[in-house]
Amino acid sequence: MYVRLVNYVDAINQYRKTKISNRNFLVIAALIVGILAGLAASLLKAITHHIEDFLQSGFHWQYKYYLYFFFPFIGILLSVMYVRRFIRKGKFETGLTPLIYTISRKSSKVEPHNIYSQIITAALTVGFGGSTGLEAPIVTSGGGIGSVVGRFLGLSYRETTMLLACGAAAGIAGAFYSPIAGIVFAIEILLPEFTIPAFIPLLLASATAAVVARLFYNEQLFFLVTEGWKIDALIYYVLLALIIGFFSLYFTKVSAFIKSSFYKIKNPYKKVVIGGLMLGVLVFLFPTLYGEGYITIKNLLGGNYASLLTNSIFSDYSNLPWVIILFTVVTVFAKSAATLITLSAGGNGGIFAPSLIMGGLMGFSLAFTINTLGIAHLNVANFIVAGMAGSLSAVMHAPLTGIFLIAEITGGYVLMVPLMIVSAISYLINRGKNKYSIYTKPLAERGELSSLEDKDTTVLNMMKLRHLVEKDYLVLQDDDLIAERLSEILQSKRNIFPVIGDEQVFKGLVYVEDILKKGVGHTEGLSVNDLMQAAPGTVTISDPLKTVLEKMEKENVWLLPVLNEYGSYIGFVSKTAIFNKYRALLSRQADYME
Repeated sequence: MYVRLVNYVDAINQYRKTKISNRNFLVIAALIVGILAGLAASLLKAITHHIEDFLQSGFHWQYKYYLYFFFPFIGILLSVMYVRRFIRKGKFETGLTPLIYTISRKSSKVEPHNIYSQIITAALTVGFGGSTGLEAPIVTSGGGIGSVVGRFLGLSYRETTMLLACGAAAGIAGAFYSPIAGIVFAIEILLPEFTIPAFIPLLLASATAAVVARLFYNEQLFFLVTEGWKIDALIYYVLLALIIGFFSLYFTKVSAFIKSSFYKIKNPYKKVVIGGLMLGVLVFLFPTLYGEGYITIKNLLGGNYASLLTNSIFSDYSNLPWVIILFTVVTVFAKSAATLITLSAGGNGGIFAPSLIMGGLMGFSLAFTINTLGIAHLNVANFIVAGMAGSLSAVMHAPLTGIFLIAEITGGYVLMVPLMIVSAISYLINRGKNKYSIYTKPLAERGELSSLEDKDTTVLNMMKLRHLVEKDYLVLQDDDLIAERLSEILQSKRNIFPVIGDEQVFKGLVYVEDILKKGVGHTEGLSVNDLMQAAPGTVTISDPLKTVLEKMEKENVWLLPVLNEYGSYIGFVSKTAIFNKYRALLSRQADYME
């Protein structure tokens, strides 16, 4: 049945290639991906918010915040149990780093289970109070939809990558009803290269997802901001940008520390217990950390500043401005810790939403403090909006995404100048210290990041050594006699022969020139071991092609033996094979979307 389906799809693909150009066909495929990703975004938000409502709406007593201590732990535990029980064959990873790695090193092949597993685990984590966002899971789910559709239709790597980006853009568009931000996000974060023809599929996928999401889940995220900005407030926007920029440096440092601390804990359930209890304490003390946190920003934009302390043990002091300011500042730092603990303990989510929340809280605390001191009279809502854009820009290294996302979801296009100033300055501060974003830094440290500046590395990262290994070499044992293998050696088309010992362990090389120097008639009693030479170098099957070429250049050789992780011989790799594959990939990219 499966074979018949594959053959049927292949027949359809062959027919459409003769009737429809790749450019037009990708438009159709992008529409399909946009619809499916929009449905996925609606489903994730609906499930998450239903869980939140179920856990919170039934409790109307004064001390219900005590329950917040247990909910995050339960959510993370259920998420981990689901992954360990139902995802056995594939690998489950959270955040955007794995998706970027998939584009860079795995030919954009997202494992299909990500389409639904990201939704389930994220809904459990965030619905039960995990202090993360839904955007990274829906981006991965949407990207998975695009990847699966592309591979099902038999599309090339570049075309599948484009559909993956369409799915990711559609996920953002569906989650925020912001198609422009979805397009910009895909270009800034995911696409290693951008061409004008790629803009059309992204546009259609994002717009379609936004429409579908609004049809199935029509809930306004934030109050619209309509008041403009004043020139007198410009200096305070610059001050806000500086605060956010330096805080983003702190957040990057803390992220590395918490992740490394939890990485040392090998037992997944021990991580859940430790992380769940820590998160429970934080949410217990600061209920605003529960879930995504958008409700907090919505209340602040509406002028309900006392809501920050609602349901907390400090609620009796909600009428004191300085308590509100201090509580907000502490909450910013608590939010960063809570987010990273949730993710490190095994929960699913991303830092997209937390970045917005932290930025919004910093914008609020600055404006509210200045107003309280009587230094100036600032529009607090404007600073909340600008803070969200600046934080997203600095943490993710995506200033355009920050600007357009916030402008779309708050209606803050009248604040375009402050948004641009805060986003640019905060981004430059973080970029000045960190060359890579919090998503790409792990990949860059491992040499697995595709770069627009280094196109050679980008193409080489698309290639796998295992596909280039040549295995048609005559293999000699180290104790073989040359005379006994002479006939095979002379008939071989190769002039070099690998020598192995026990259990296929690679020993060295024998060159046909050395045998001929001895004379064909003078090989009696001569063993392979007598003529064997050490190899100029070896590579392992897992080595990146860039590393292989660097070794070849260093040793000034044209080919190298390829070994497995145990030192056993597999075959040879040559520069010729690498360059031929390299040219083929370049040619395929040149034909992309023609």
